[in-house]
Parts: sequence; C-alpha cells; structure tokens
Amino acid sequence: MQLMSTIKTALLSFGMSGRVFYAPFISLHKGFELAGAWERSKKQIQEVYPGVRSYASLESVLADDSIQLVVVNTPTGTHYEFTKAALLAGKDVVVEKAFTTTVSEALELKALAEKKGLKISVYQNRRWDSDFKTVQKIKLSGVLGDIVDATLRFERYKPALGAKQHKETPLPGAGLLNDLGPHLIDQALCLFGMPQSLYADIRTTRENSLVDDWFELSLQYKNTRVQLRSSLLVCKQLPGFVLNGTRGSFVKSRADVQEVNLLAGLLPGGTDWGTEPKEETGILYSGDGEMQTIKTEQGNYYDYYDSVFKALTNNQPMPVTCDDGIHVMKIIEAAVKSSTEKRVIAL
Repeated sequence: MQLMSTIKTALLSFGMSGRVFYAPFISLHKGFELAGAWERSKKQIQEVYPGVRSYASLESVLADDSIQLVVVNTPTGTHYEFTKAALLAGKDVVVEKAFTTTVSEALELKALAEKKGLKISVYQNRRWDSDFKTVQKIKLSGVLGDIVDATLRFERYKPALGAKQHKETPLPGAGLLNDLGPHLIDQALCLFGMPQSLYADIRTTRENSLVDDWFELSLQYKNTRVQLRSSLLVCKQLPGFVLNGTRGSFVKSRADVQEVNLLAGLLPGGTDWGTEPKEETGILYSGDGEMQTIKTEQGNYYDYYDSVFKALTNNQPMPVTCDDGIHVMKIIEAAVKSSTEKRVIAL
C-alpha cells in the first residue's frame, strides 16, 4: 500500500475503548489522521471529532481506499474475522487484546499479513503504564540480582455482572482470562520471556456469573517462578508487582493514572501526563536491610502510537508484533488446558 502524507485511520467501534484508548492519541499524533469509526447504533464520534466520518458498516470502512490503518477494537470473538477482512482489503491493522480466541487463528493472521506485505500490531498498552515501565527498569538494571520469584496482580472489585454482554456470555473470547489476562501475560513475557511450563487454576466466583472471573497462573522457568493473579472480587488491592531476587526485592503498586484520567475526559499531552502520585512510589529492599524509594517512570500510551507510525513509515517492526500476540495466545490456551486437566503443561 502506498503511504499517505498522514496515516488515515478508522476505528471499528467508538465505544469506551475507541473514545478512551484510541481516538485521543490518534488525534494527538501528527502522523495520523482519524478518519472515523464504524458506529452500529449510537452515532457519537462526530460530536467529539467534527469532520470525521461515521461508517455504517465494516464494508464501507474497508471500501474506503484512503484508509491505511484499521483499528479492530471490537469484542475478542470478532478479532479474527474483522482482522482477516481488513488484511484482505489491503489495510494494516492494530487489533485490541486478546489477539484472537485461538493460537491457530493468530498464526493464520500472521501468515496472511506476511503474504500481503502488511503489518499487524496487538494493542498491549499496559507496556506503557508508569508502574510497569518502572518495574521493567528495575529488573533490567540487575539491582535485584537473579530473580527467584515474582508476582504480578491485576485485580478489581466488580461483584455485579457487567453490562457488556460479550464479556459475560460464555462464548469464545469472554471471561477474565481473555480480558485482564493478556495484560498480565504480556507483561510477564516482556520481563521473563516464554516459560518452560505452567500450571493454572481458573474459576468462576461471582454470583450468577457464567464466565471465568478468577485465575492464578504459575509460569515456571528454569530458576524462576512467576505468579499471575487476577480476580473481580478483591476489595483491598495488594501490590501489583513483587519481584524477589538474590540481592533484593522490589514492591510496586499498580497505579498508572492514564485510564482514570482518560475516563474523566482529560486529553493526553503536557509534561505531567502519565505521572503517578508520589505516594504510589515503589520500594526497593536490599539484602542488607536498606530501603529505598524508586522514582516512578512516566507512563504514556502515545509512545505506542509513535512506534506504530514509525513501523508503518520506516518499515520497522511493530511495537507489539504478531509473534507477541501468538505467545500470549499460547499461554492462554495452555492455561485453559492446565486448569481443565489439573496438571502442569509443558510449553
């Protein structure tokens, strides 16, 4: 596809994800042009972004030759179908996590993109959270020595069933493992790579729930164990990240402010965007008993979009690749198998 002066981009939804996580950053970046969104019932995008187009159907989006990038920010169960359609129409794609519902679907999309000379990126935006960036910096610095064990948590208190039926109906792509799971899994893989094996416990705990809403995954490496925990019935938040090494430990809350600010209607930009409250600062404990607060890195989802822009204009790798998405899907599939069969699964 011939590159335009700006990358005209269309969203496949303008619900919460389109309004909060995509449109503000696409509009902010000078290399992109928000062309519009496919809106099925409520027509709202033009109220927020005058001059853009409200598309009546997927076909009308894909028939627009000016569109170079399609954002598949629809329910997980539609990701494979819509991403495949976009690739066949000659569009590059950013697809919301989870990438697909199966590993085989993810592999097929990767092969199709390569055949067509197009690019796909999975939107794992939590790599650009302030808390995770801080944890990643500490881990890479080597100050903890060899990591013996780590725990990553992403938990909420939502005892009532949600209004989004695609998240509560027991269909492919539904449930907590496919919702918050990809964030935890992707962060773990960024820190430690693919594990040798895993053991998983996946449960349904809320009253009247029909989908999984609690899970614990134990990722097993040669000399490290990484626990991933998520639940919708946690009133008191424990630290989101705990890393224990041969020379020290690091404890950090999951406290990135970007989602909260975006939901409140604040627009990204400015020197203090993505800055956490000082009271959420992580603590480094050394083996000799010393305790040190660690300055939190600044979070910014804009950096993801900037990397996508560079990938599309300079033929660089996408910031989150198909392979990254495939690895997450392999963990999810193995976790379901492990929980069902009550055994460790080799990877």
